[in-house]
Amino acid sequence: MRNGSTITEFILLGFPDIQGLQLPLFIVIFLIYILTLVGNGLILAIIWAEPRLQIPMYFFLCNLSFLEIWYTTTVIPKLLETFVVARTVICIPCCLLQAFSHFFLGTTEFFILTVMSFDRYLAICKPLHYPTIMTNNLCLQLALSSWVMGFTIVFCQMLLLIQLPFCGNNVINHFYCDVGPILKAACADTSLLELLGLLATILVIPGSLLFTMISYIYILSTILRTPSATGGQKAFSTCASHLTVVSLLYGAVLFMYLRPTTHSSSKINKVVSVLNTILTPLLNPFIYTIRNKEVKGALRKVMACLKAHHQE
Repeated sequence: MRNGSTITEFILLGFPDIQGLQLPLFIVIFLIYILTLVGNGLILAIIWAEPRLQIPMYFFLCNLSFLEIWYTTTVIPKLLETFVVARTVICIPCCLLQAFSHFFLGTTEFFILTVMSFDRYLAICKPLHYPTIMTNNLCLQLALSSWVMGFTIVFCQMLLLIQLPFCGNNVINHFYCDVGPILKAACADTSLLELLGLLATILVIPGSLLFTMISYIYILSTILRTPSATGGQKAFSTCASHLTVVSLLYGAVLFMYLRPTTHSSSKINKVVSVLNTILTPLLNPFIYTIRNKEVKGALRKVMACLKAHHQE
């Protein structure tokens, strides 16, 4: 036990080294947040409204867009508060809830992306069997399993975390309640939680990445054996968006979390967290629509309907 009185709240430092830039950053991040909500919400609306897009690939994309909306919502509102309030306070239960939501949704995202790579593997490598394998029931089971596994992995760790007493330094040098800074404030032995966190990280991140890489090795092998160059290019174009998102997400997260939780550089963590929690959810809708003719066609159709309705 460390000396010190029990604390009831945490103080989020945010970015204390950007004096004078609070207002511009508030405006930029607020606009990014709005664009993220609109972009991912538009994908949900288009896929829901267009019958031709109601196929497994877009069903999983709906799950990803829905997840991204809530993933950013768990972090950005409190981040915006750090720019306008001199002392950003968050109660301990609220902090633990934010940490749980953030890591639950983040973990689920890895599983959703892995399922999407499996779907592309079946579509390209097993095209004749794809309709009979990737049925509506299997799609639902895979999506539901991703959410349940993400919840279970994080919830088991949170059960231990909420039992810890907190005392001493209550300042979190971050813009959201990351687990590492929370553990620093605990006045009890946290070695078990750190070990479980490391094991979960190794299981989820490298594990899901390995499965995704195996899927893409088979996909690439199949594309290279395709006699028609046009056919191979078309097959790979359906995977390019997903591969881009996977590269952005895994690159940032592998750098940040496969290190000791409580001894990593807070400045580096914050910079990488901006990419992971703010920029990636913003880019996802654009990445999936720029190269996707079906989504762009559905979007034009929706815009034309809205224009016609407005003229009436």
